[in-house]
Amino acid sequence: MKFSENWLRALTHVAADRADLMHRLTMAGLEVEGVEVLGEGLDGVVIGEIIEAEKHPNADKLRVCKVAVGTGEPLQIVCGAPNARAGLKAPLAMIGATLPGGLEIKKAKLRDVESFGMLCSTRELGLSDDHAGLMELPEDAPTGQSFAQWSGLPDASIEIKLTPNRPDCLSLRGLAAEVTALYGLTPNDAAQIVVEAMTATQRSVHLDAPADCPRYLGRAIEGIDPAAPTPLWLKERLRRCGLRSISAVVDATNYVMLELGQPMHAFDLDTLHGGIAVRRARAGERIKLLDEREVELDPGFLVIADERNALAVAGVMGGFDSRVTATSRNLFLESAHFAPAAVQGRARKLGLHTDASHRFERGVDPELPRQAIERLTQLIVEIAGGLPGPVVEAKADAHLPSRAPVRLRAARLARVTGLDLAANEVERILHALGLRVRGFDGGWEVVPPSQRFDIEIEEDLIEEVVRVHGYERVPTAVPRGEIALRLPPEAQVSSAAMRAALIARDYRECLHFSFVASSWLRQWGMAEGAVALANPLSADLDLMRTSLLPGLVDALRRNQARQIERVRLFEIGKSFQAGDPPLETPRLALVATGTAAAEQWGVPAREIDFFDLKGDLEQLFALTGHAAAFSLRPARVSWLHAGRGAEVLREGRVVGFAGCLDPRLAAELGLPGDVYVAELELAALAARELPRAMELSRFPSLRRDIAIVVEKSIEFERLERIVRETLGPLLREFVLFDEFAGKGLPENTRSLAMGLILQEASRTLADVDADSAVQSVVAALERETGARLRG
Repeated sequence: MKFSENWLRALTHVAADRADLMHRLTMAGLEVEGVEVLGEGLDGVVIGEIIEAEKHPNADKLRVCKVAVGTGEPLQIVCGAPNARAGLKAPLAMIGATLPGGLEIKKAKLRDVESFGMLCSTRELGLSDDHAGLMELPEDAPTGQSFAQWSGLPDASIEIKLTPNRPDCLSLRGLAAEVTALYGLTPNDAAQIVVEAMTATQRSVHLDAPADCPRYLGRAIEGIDPAAPTPLWLKERLRRCGLRSISAVVDATNYVMLELGQPMHAFDLDTLHGGIAVRRARAGERIKLLDEREVELDPGFLVIADERNALAVAGVMGGFDSRVTATSRNLFLESAHFAPAAVQGRARKLGLHTDASHRFERGVDPELPRQAIERLTQLIVEIAGGLPGPVVEAKADAHLPSRAPVRLRAARLARVTGLDLAANEVERILHALGLRVRGFDGGWEVVPPSQRFDIEIEEDLIEEVVRVHGYERVPTAVPRGEIALRLPPEAQVSSAAMRAALIARDYRECLHFSFVASSWLRQWGMAEGAVALANPLSADLDLMRTSLLPGLVDALRRNQARQIERVRLFEIGKSFQAGDPPLETPRLALVATGTAAAEQWGVPAREIDFFDLKGDLEQLFALTGHAAAFSLRPARVSWLHAGRGAEVLREGRVVGFAGCLDPRLAAELGLPGDVYVAELELAALAARELPRAMELSRFPSLRRDIAIVVEKSIEFERLERIVRETLGPLLREFVLFDEFAGKGLPENTRSLAMGLILQEASRTLADVDADSAVQSVVAALERETGARLRG
């Protein structure tokens, strides 16, 4: 938003200097981005009138002018401007004046003709970059008067950066209200303008989309002078706000938009057919815009239309065919309130960004249209004449925005800001901002004005009070409180420890989105109980994952597609199941494929198998300090190989699954070779027994190896449990070092060779102790499993 400093001061009468004004605006949230000073150092410039303009005797492009300056004899000025002519009034820099840029005016001789000053363009005065000719002043400009004084200079063009929640400051009236509140000034209430109708001409207005346009006002003006020039004061105010002059009617609409914040539009009345309707565009409807582009609309656009065609894209841009031209004598003025949702994104869809769309997208005061149409009528009639008709209004009260009261508690204000403000000071600030205030015990009930869309909750009111009071006056306090270091619980294995263990076994960690494609989960048979996203990032990411494996296996596939044959990946994350609220379960998942060991010369290459995966899991089990609590048993899971899948249990409760991926699923996923996967509840891996310090035995250990023959159907885990229960604390370590099946053994049996490392804490074990231990173990195994010593 760019505005003229002098225009703002005319509306507020603020006495502060420019630096203080800029600082206060910035500190109040209206950040000043740039200041362009205009017309400084023009003390020696006066209004001159050319009374003669003769051709220079020695130069074709120069003229010798006689210029009246109000007193004394006319001055002789040599001028090269193409528009220098008798009767023209223009700024004249007298001898001794110093213009912006440091140009000092001296008596000079140009091609043997003396010149006693310089007639100026706007660029030479530092007002703009235009230097096509002399700055032409109106005929009633007083000859000889100081140009700066007459034109309201010096001035400054100030640009501020507004946040989207402050559309009320996209006008000079809005900024003036803000400055008035910041400086505690008396509001300069503008008189309500009412221009009486002088003709009965009017157009009916109908709201076919009342939710999108709950208020629309129209007014006809007949018999204007289309050639009427825009007054210089209005041109200058527009220019200093960053807008160029186009025509009297267009300039007037832009002026009202800058002054009040209401975008306006004027149609050529003679191009309209019948009444005006505000409706949704029809599918495929086309309109030629003011920029001469023809665009195709859809029902998402709101249009202003007559009985035949769309005339304008509501809140964005008018139509070319109904525009006001240099021959238009009869006008139809539009002033409306469009709901922000009906305009947002529409200009961008057409590749546009207009002043109107910028304001309507953020929200314009719904009570402003009548005031704006009266002000526009006044300006047009004063500048171009014409007979105004009656104002026709169509509105839908049910769809007009209403402002709900917001409560502000004094205690909350003090707690959030640290300020101890008196009640009357808070009320003064709120009243200064144009809010209606009613006190209650312990606070205030506030009704925001119609233009303040950003005030909805208590914190909004706190912000308003602090803005006006001054952010720099908020006390600075150093936060207190010692931060206690949280020690990790000893009864838990940290995620970092699990990561370190897996990385040490050649795994790499992956991170994936928690949402996946529904097609993935259906392919894996995991879609049941999935949580659907209400607003997914894309159609391919529409469900929350019920398992970490689909994403992890897809990452494995992508690595294989890049010629990486040995892949080991893991992820720690959450899975989700439908519920109220949805159930989130932290999990750890592994995937592995390729050779068991990285390529090397010392070990023959072999493919990974189930026992490699089991070994990786056992490394995690060992972190809990109670690896024996975990066990695996065969299981049938749809996505695991029927003969190479297992449930993972902790103390008899299923906490996950492990095994080889089902070959059919692997083929569907495009995976060559076996892929081994596992997924476990993180809580089961995290819970561990508290570490206990134990005395190291000072006595030597004994080892006894035994080989037993047992049926293949009996799991080693069961055998290990029997051995440990039989020997108790006497067994320090237990290892399986050989398995054999085949010639010399009964059918469906196998031989297992096991090492028993025995040790006592209080004495040295004798051979008889070791032999007794072995006998008890063999007896227990034979009794419970039918195992026998291999002879």
